[in-house]
Amino acid sequence: MPVSELKLIKRCVEFCDVKDIRHIPRNTRGIYVLYQRYNKSGDGYDVVCIGMARGAKSGAHRRLNAHRRFKRKKDKWTHFSLFEVRDNVTEDEVAELEGLFRHVYRKDTKANALNVQKGFKKLKRVGKEKLEEWQRASTTRKKAFFALAKRFRTASDHKKVKRLGDQMGRFVFGK
Repeated sequence: MPVSELKLIKRCVEFCDVKDIRHIPRNTRGIYVLYQRYNKSGDGYDVVCIGMARGAKSGAHRRLNAHRRFKRKKDKWTHFSLFEVRDNVTEDEVAELEGLFRHVYRKDTKANALNVQKGFKKLKRVGKEKLEEWQRASTTRKKAFFALAKRFRTASDHKKVKRLGDQMGRFVFGK
Protein backbone atom coordinates (compact mmCIF):
# COMPACT_ATOMS: atom_id res chain seq x y z
CA MET A 1 0.00 0.00 0.00
CA PRO A 2 1.47 3.39 -0.96
CA VAL A 3 2.18 5.88 1.79
CA SER A 4 0.16 9.08 1.54
CA GLU A 5 2.05 12.34 1.44
CA LEU A 6 -0.71 13.98 3.49
CA LYS A 7 -1.15 13.67 7.25
CA LEU A 8 -4.83 14.70 7.48
CA ILE A 9 -6.43 13.74 4.17
CA LYS A 10 -6.93 10.08 3.32
CA ARG A 11 -8.40 10.55 -0.17
CA CYS A 12 -10.43 12.99 -2.24
CA VAL A 13 -12.77 13.33 -5.19
CA GLU A 14 -13.24 16.61 -6.98
CA PHE A 15 -15.91 18.25 -9.13
CA CYS A 16 -18.31 15.31 -8.96
CA ASP A 17 -21.83 15.67 -10.28
CA VAL A 18 -24.62 15.82 -7.68
CA LYS A 19 -25.91 12.41 -8.81
CA ASP A 20 -22.63 10.84 -7.65
CA ILE A 21 -23.47 11.43 -3.99
CA ARG A 22 -24.93 7.91 -3.91
CA HIS A 23 -21.42 6.47 -4.26
CA ILE A 24 -20.16 8.05 -1.03
CA PRO A 25 -19.90 5.46 1.78
CA ARG A 26 -22.02 6.18 4.86
CA ASN A 27 -20.35 8.06 7.73
CA THR A 28 -17.48 9.35 5.57
CA ARG A 29 -15.82 12.16 7.53
CA GLY A 30 -14.20 15.20 6.03
CA ILE A 31 -14.55 18.57 4.35
CA TYR A 32 -16.76 19.11 1.34
CA VAL A 33 -17.08 21.97 -1.11
CA LEU A 34 -20.22 22.75 -3.13
CA TYR A 35 -19.75 24.31 -6.56
CA GLN A 36 -21.91 25.92 -9.21
CA ARG A 37 -20.67 25.13 -12.70
CA TYR A 38 -20.73 28.32 -14.75
CA ASN A 39 -19.99 27.00 -18.23
CA LYS A 40 -20.98 23.94 -20.22
CA SER A 41 -17.44 22.81 -20.99
CA GLY A 42 -17.08 21.75 -17.35
CA ASP A 43 -13.90 23.59 -16.48
CA GLY A 44 -15.39 26.56 -14.67
CA TYR A 45 -16.74 26.28 -11.12
CA ASP A 46 -17.55 28.76 -8.39
CA VAL A 47 -17.36 27.74 -4.73
CA VAL A 48 -20.74 28.35 -3.11
CA CYS A 49 -20.38 26.53 0.21
CA ILE A 50 -17.79 24.80 2.37
CA GLY A 51 -18.87 22.34 5.02
CA MET A 52 -17.83 19.45 7.20
CA ALA A 53 -19.07 15.98 7.87
CA ARG A 54 -17.99 14.67 11.26
CA GLY A 55 -19.19 11.17 10.49
CA ALA A 56 -20.57 9.92 13.80
CA LYS A 57 -24.14 11.13 13.23
CA SER A 58 -24.04 12.55 9.73
CA GLY A 59 -21.38 11.63 7.25
CA ALA A 60 -20.73 13.36 3.93
CA HIS A 61 -23.36 11.26 2.15
CA ARG A 62 -26.08 12.45 4.51
CA ARG A 63 -24.88 16.08 4.65
CA LEU A 64 -24.72 16.43 0.86
CA ASN A 65 -28.16 14.86 0.44
CA ALA A 66 -29.50 17.31 3.03
CA HIS A 67 -28.08 20.19 0.99
CA ARG A 68 -29.80 18.76 -2.10
CA ARG A 69 -33.16 18.71 -0.33
CA PHE A 70 -32.83 22.06 1.47
CA LYS A 71 -34.99 24.55 -0.43
CA ARG A 72 -32.56 27.46 -0.12
CA LYS A 73 -29.58 25.45 -1.39
CA LYS A 74 -30.81 22.75 -3.75
CA ASP A 75 -30.69 24.76 -6.99
CA LYS A 76 -27.56 26.72 -6.15
CA TRP A 77 -24.96 23.99 -6.67
CA THR A 78 -24.24 21.40 -9.34
CA HIS A 79 -21.04 19.67 -8.21
CA PHE A 80 -19.06 18.84 -5.09
CA SER A 81 -15.60 17.88 -3.92
CA LEU A 82 -14.98 15.75 -0.86
CA PHE A 83 -11.76 15.49 1.15
CA GLU A 84 -11.97 12.49 3.47
CA VAL A 85 -9.91 12.77 6.65
CA ARG A 86 -7.89 9.96 8.15
CA ASP A 87 -9.35 7.91 11.00
CA ASN A 88 -7.04 9.48 13.62
CA VAL A 89 -8.26 13.03 12.84
CA THR A 90 -10.60 14.16 15.62
CA GLU A 91 -13.96 15.90 15.18
CA ASP A 92 -12.42 19.09 16.58
CA GLU A 93 -9.66 18.94 13.96
CA VAL A 94 -12.22 18.47 11.18
CA ALA A 95 -14.11 21.50 12.54
CA GLU A 96 -10.88 23.51 12.61
CA LEU A 97 -10.13 22.65 8.98
CA GLU A 98 -13.62 23.66 7.92
CA GLY A 99 -13.37 26.86 9.94
CA LEU A 100 -10.07 27.74 8.31
CA PHE A 101 -11.54 27.40 4.82
CA ARG A 102 -14.66 29.36 5.80
CA HIS A 103 -12.39 32.06 7.21
CA VAL A 104 -10.37 32.25 3.98
CA TYR A 105 -13.55 32.60 1.89
CA ARG A 106 -15.45 34.80 4.36
CA LYS A 107 -15.42 37.90 2.15
CA ASP A 108 -16.00 36.09 -1.13
CA THR A 109 -19.65 36.73 -1.97
CA LYS A 110 -19.99 33.70 -4.25
CA ALA A 111 -18.16 31.29 -1.99
CA ASN A 112 -20.21 32.37 0.98
CA ALA A 113 -23.54 32.45 -0.81
CA LEU A 114 -24.83 29.38 1.05
CA ASN A 115 -22.66 29.33 4.16
CA VAL A 116 -24.58 30.39 7.25
CA GLN A 117 -21.37 30.78 9.24
CA LYS A 118 -19.20 33.31 7.44
CA GLY A 119 -16.05 33.02 9.52
CA PHE A 120 -14.44 30.99 12.29
CA LYS A 121 -14.66 32.51 15.77
CA LYS A 122 -11.71 30.55 17.18
CA LEU A 123 -9.46 31.84 14.41
CA LYS A 124 -10.70 35.38 15.01
CA ARG A 125 -9.60 35.02 18.65
CA VAL A 126 -6.06 34.02 17.66
CA GLY A 127 -3.73 36.91 18.35
CA LYS A 128 -3.31 38.93 15.20
CA GLU A 129 0.03 40.67 14.95
CA LYS A 130 1.88 42.67 12.36
CA LEU A 131 4.47 40.72 10.39
CA GLU A 132 7.21 42.94 11.81
CA GLU A 133 6.34 41.55 15.26
CA TRP A 134 6.77 37.98 13.96
CA GLN A 135 10.29 38.89 12.82
CA ARG A 136 11.08 40.52 16.17
CA ALA A 137 9.84 37.47 18.09
CA SER A 138 11.88 35.16 15.88
CA THR A 139 15.04 37.22 16.43
CA THR A 140 14.46 37.29 20.20
CA ARG A 141 14.00 33.50 20.25
CA LYS A 142 17.22 32.95 18.26
CA LYS A 143 19.19 35.15 20.66
CA ALA A 144 17.79 33.26 23.65
CA PHE A 145 18.72 29.91 22.05
CA PHE A 146 22.30 30.97 21.27
CA ALA A 147 22.74 32.31 24.82
CA LEU A 148 21.51 28.96 26.18
CA ALA A 149 23.83 27.06 23.80
CA LYS A 150 26.79 29.16 24.96
CA ARG A 151 26.00 28.41 28.63
CA PHE A 152 25.71 24.71 27.71
CA ARG A 153 29.11 24.67 25.96
CA THR A 154 30.89 26.42 28.83
CA ALA A 155 29.25 24.46 31.66
CA SER A 156 31.51 22.01 33.50
CA ASP A 157 29.26 20.71 36.28
CA HIS A 158 27.55 17.46 35.17
CA LYS A 159 24.18 18.42 36.70
CA LYS A 160 24.26 21.85 35.07
CA VAL A 161 25.15 20.31 31.68
CA LYS A 162 22.20 17.91 31.99
CA ARG A 163 19.79 20.68 33.03
CA LEU A 164 20.93 22.98 30.19
CA GLY A 165 20.74 20.09 27.70
CA ASP A 166 17.17 19.40 28.81
CA GLN A 167 16.33 23.09 28.37
CA MET A 168 17.81 23.06 24.86
CA GLY A 169 15.76 19.96 24.02
CA ARG A 170 12.57 21.66 25.20
CA PHE A 171 13.56 24.77 23.28
CA VAL A 172 13.97 22.81 20.05
CA PHE A 173 11.27 20.15 20.41
CA GLY A 174 8.80 21.83 22.76
CA LYS A 175 7.53 20.77 26.18
